[in-house]
Amino acid sequence: MNTNYLLPNKLKPLGWILFILGTFFGLLLLFKGYDYEPIKFKVLSLFNNSILGNDSMSYFKIIETGIANELATIAIITGGLIIALSKEKVEDEFISKLRADSFIWAMITNYIVLLIATIFIYEMRFFTVLVFNMFTPIIFFIIRFNFLKFKSNSDEE
Repeated sequence: MNTNYLLPNKLKPLGWILFILGTFFGLLLLFKGYDYEPIKFKVLSLFNNSILGNDSMSYFKIIETGIANELATIAIITGGLIIALSKEKVEDEFISKLRADSFIWAMITNYIVLLIATIFIYEMRFFTVLVFNMFTPIIFFIIRFNFLKFKSNSDEE
């Protein structure tokens, strides 16, 4: 059983901290509204084209923008990957099978949800679905993997 891609188990708490903080901050930003930008910073923009303005396209430009959404996104994705890719205390073939099954289940579920959204949700609400869709594969995986792990532990007792 080759698990070279897995991280040490001791990183899992860090993953949960990043994931929870990122999710909390992301939801706060979502409910405060699009215009709410508590953190402004100068950043390098690889591609910049103002949607509402008359600016032409520009490449590799320093711009000042709000980065709170980006920080929340980075925290959620990084934390989620650390959680998903951290070894369990006992990493055996059964856990590897749960991990693989959970990954496949998460991908299938994610794309079923996306297909349903494509059929029934339109305009800017669909864009919101796509933003959430960045996170749903890792969230579905974490939920499914931990549920199966919990269920197997309950069945053993």
